[in-house]
Amino acid sequence: MNVPGRYFEKLADGRIECQVCPRFCRLQDGQRGMCFVRAREGEQMVLTTYNRSSGFCVDPIEKKPLNHFLPGTPILSFGTAGCNLACKFCQNWDISKSREVDTLADEASPETIARAAEKLECKSVAFTYNDPVIFMEYAVDVAQACHERGIKTVAVTAGYICPAPRAEFYRHMDAANVDLKAFTEEFYWKQTGAHLEPVLETLKYLKHETKVWFEITTLLIPGQNDSDKELHEESAWIAEHLGPDVPLHFTAFHPDYRMRDIAATPPETLTRARTIAQSYGLRYVYTGNVHDDAGGSTYCHGCQAKVIERDWYRIGGYALDAAGACKKCGTVCAGVFAGPPGKWGQKRLPVRLASFA
Repeated sequence: MNVPGRYFEKLADGRIECQVCPRFCRLQDGQRGMCFVRAREGEQMVLTTYNRSSGFCVDPIEKKPLNHFLPGTPILSFGTAGCNLACKFCQNWDISKSREVDTLADEASPETIARAAEKLECKSVAFTYNDPVIFMEYAVDVAQACHERGIKTVAVTAGYICPAPRAEFYRHMDAANVDLKAFTEEFYWKQTGAHLEPVLETLKYLKHETKVWFEITTLLIPGQNDSDKELHEESAWIAEHLGPDVPLHFTAFHPDYRMRDIAATPPETLTRARTIAQSYGLRYVYTGNVHDDAGGSTYCHGCQAKVIERDWYRIGGYALDAAGACKKCGTVCAGVFAGPPGKWGQKRLPVRLASFA
């Protein structure tokens, strides 16, 4: 289903410039943007994947990853196809790089998605698997339908978006996980075909101009973005511009897509990165895609007690009160907490939306 897109401009040479993301794709009639899902039809831009998804699944919220947003609860997750980055290491390349209509097998209106989330007792809905900024009209409509039923919305994104659509998009989001791919312009350009600065602007915007709860993920790739120098610079920037309470996840790379010749990230690299980030006063630094009790758990920054124990996506011990304060010393843990944690655990439940239509 094609619907009119927003944020484009007619140029003097007759082309239309898409202004959703900093790629500024300039299109003749019938052409598609780099993301593949935004296209020119006549004198307007259209979104070609509205109401169409590559699949729905109920996941643990911790898988997004979000460790400080309604912990332990189930989240209905879905994506479409395409992406506005060209990451050579993409871990979801079969979806994000898809050019096949068959990938979009599941059809669902915003109201159907909200109804499904409610019936499945999900506390939130995630726009994930591929980047939701490229299907923002669909994501915004889904978010509005979810909010009418008291369901939260989560964006899992690379944060590569222009200021005007960014303001509209995040106005409808309750939480986000932003992929900070690396901390050098060279890596961004060579490995993703994008630029670092717009992502940093998104992070500052989220912190200082919205009430969106957000966390950051950096996938550490051996020899590419895991040097001490880069980790120090990233940690220092986060501490200075975002403060100590934004959770930071360092996750392990596994060989995939066009980077199959690079070995998986050693656990020691994640631990080293976590130690460096903590040295800058960051309170909530995590390791991911590995078994690491210390790196997966949350600690009170007041008394250092373990307040949320995690094994991958499963919560064990939990020592926060209903408001998110440490039961031992009363220090408030930053995040969004609503009573006791959920009990969804590590389950993954594929869902067909047709039964909720």
